[in-house]
Amino acid sequence: MSDSGASRLRRQLESGGFEARLYVKQLSQQSDGDRDLQEHRQRIQALAEETAQNLKRNVYQNYRQFIETAREISYLESEMYQLSHLLTEQKSSLESIPLTLLPAAAAAAAGAAAASGGEEGGGGAGGRDHLRGQAGFFPAPGGASRDSSGPGEEGKQRTLTTLLEKVEGCRHLLETPGQYLVYNGDLVEYEADHMAQLQRVHGFLMNDCLLVATWLPQRRGMYRYNALYPLDGLAVVNVKDNPPMKDMFKLLMFPESRIFQAENAKIKREWLEVLEETKRALSEKRRREQEEAAAPRGPPQVTSKAGNPFEDEEEDEPATPEVEEEKVDLSVEWIQELPEDLDVCIAQRDFEGAVDLLDKLNHYLEDKPSPPPVKELRAKVDERVRQLTEVLVFELSPDRSLRGGPKATRRAVSQLIRLGQCTKACELFLRNRAAAVHTAIRQLRIEGATLLYIHKLCHVFFTSLLETAREFETDFAGTDSGCYSAFVVWARSAMGMFVDAFSKQVFDSKESLSTAAECVKVAKEHCQQLGDIGLDLTFIIHALLVKDIQGALHSYKEIIIEATKHRNSEEMWRRMNLMTPEALGKLKEEMKSCGVRNFEQYTGDDCWVNLSYTVVAFTKQTMGFLEEALKLYFPELHMVLLESLVEIILVAVQHVDYSLRCEQDPEKKAFIRQNASFLYETVLPVVEKRFEEGVGKPAKQLQDLRNASRLIRVNPESTTSVV
Repeated sequence: MSDSGASRLRRQLESGGFEARLYVKQLSQQSDGDRDLQEHRQRIQALAEETAQNLKRNVYQNYRQFIETAREISYLESEMYQLSHLLTEQKSSLESIPLTLLPAAAAAAAGAAAASGGEEGGGGAGGRDHLRGQAGFFPAPGGASRDSSGPGEEGKQRTLTTLLEKVEGCRHLLETPGQYLVYNGDLVEYEADHMAQLQRVHGFLMNDCLLVATWLPQRRGMYRYNALYPLDGLAVVNVKDNPPMKDMFKLLMFPESRIFQAENAKIKREWLEVLEETKRALSEKRRREQEEAAAPRGPPQVTSKAGNPFEDEEEDEPATPEVEEEKVDLSVEWIQELPEDLDVCIAQRDFEGAVDLLDKLNHYLEDKPSPPPVKELRAKVDERVRQLTEVLVFELSPDRSLRGGPKATRRAVSQLIRLGQCTKACELFLRNRAAAVHTAIRQLRIEGATLLYIHKLCHVFFTSLLETAREFETDFAGTDSGCYSAFVVWARSAMGMFVDAFSKQVFDSKESLSTAAECVKVAKEHCQQLGDIGLDLTFIIHALLVKDIQGALHSYKEIIIEATKHRNSEEMWRRMNLMTPEALGKLKEEMKSCGVRNFEQYTGDDCWVNLSYTVVAFTKQTMGFLEEALKLYFPELHMVLLESLVEIILVAVQHVDYSLRCEQDPEKKAFIRQNASFLYETVLPVVEKRFEEGVGKPAKQLQDLRNASRLIRVNPESTTSVV
């Protein structure tokens, strides 16, 4: 393709008013044949490939420029941040100079030159401590600075105030007495699941809490308050380096966790060390406060009694055990770290470890008094128990994944039972399994063949029910028997869910009675398998299906009656001619399968049968109805089935009786008597016998019907049927 042709085609395709449909229409009209269209297609394809290459080239060039620009911006941002940090340090140093000169000025006014020199030295030390705090560390209270605690504490407070004034939304922290800054520094926060960078933050570690503030890019050196975490509920976890993700550590505080990255390995190590040291110091401080609060109660009572010479010795003796009862040793290391350990276990989903710690504490405090320190510990632990319970409840909620079967819930259920939440565990377990069964039924594909779908439905439902029952017996063995009652109620509810899906597919879709009978038979067989674990739900499935089966029997009965009436209206009372021996043999087999063993006596020469077509068709249809109905039979359907049979038989018998009364031709009348004899002496005894075999007891209504010579008296002058 020439350059001029390609450029012309490109301009045409790039024009603003280009319409593809119109272009193709014109091209088809102008082309001479298939060859022209193929060549034009190749030209357009070559133009598309050229355009794609140009687009890739432009994208690559723009992408390189974008990377270079982003790198320059990053460098500029780093330099600006370093400049801001230097300016902040200079400002802090200038602010600390007047504070260091105040003691010297006071000493000079008093005329004590030597003392003023000493004060200046002390002020210089305070300034160095202050600058050191700006860089990161602050000396812990006590030690060499305990003698000059007044200025030292004020310096720490002033440093904390100066830094926190740069954090928006944390004014309430400045009102906490005894709070001072221990360590601070810049960090980068990452997303916990995908390790994507979230934001730049600044951490302020106080002696009792950790403040996290987000960096404000539009205001250099300023931060916005993000979160505040008490140290007694905070756990620190070192994150192993996995390049390019390195120099990271994780903070666990139920129910969340956050990951931060330090600037380098040294700063990360300093963060980990100072966090652990500060937490340890806070724990030791709380322990000493508890001991001091519990210690003074006993001695005043003993002193007062010992100082009173008029007290009896009998009154002195009970005082000693009262003092002893109030002393509960809570200084054990594992008890001091118990709330923190529980937080770690909950955050790491170590539910067994958390419950083991609770059992250990309950065993330790068993049969011991409850002074205020123990009550305070109990309050902290109860809060963790509440949090643990919420997590376990969420594990069993239907919102969680339902895969894994009933065994996937065993872990959460067993821990709830150990926590004394047996009833709640039972309720949540059954609710979880109900959602799983409902989801499994809903996800079944409705196949074209109803029987195939019912096989799958029964397999899914009864297998789930059997697995749930076995898991329930494993999890709740030895618990309150009320849980087993709850399971039976749940099983009945689940069976209702199954029957709804079953009936919708079998009975609402108007399937034939034979198909419905096979489906019900399959459901009964699966239900009987539950007897292996002592669970019999057969009576429940009978009670839930009885209405639908009654409707199916009534509907099929009406179909047979209408078909019989239609054949009766066209009855000519003629013998059947099956034309071929094969057809006669087939009819003999059909009648034999219906239970008519003496059908040979009603066959004539060649292929003739000495019975009416109406009577033969009625016999096959009635016996087929009886066989299918017996597959559906259970005691609640006894009268429904019996009444349906009587109604069907009455239609045929009444027609034969009426024909005998009205027919005048002797030959036809003899043929009608032969058909009546076949009904009374052959068909009805077979129906009665098969019904008794299927049900287990005889039916008096069928016996009366067979023994009656005339079922309905007909007016001799009447020429219309009473049916």
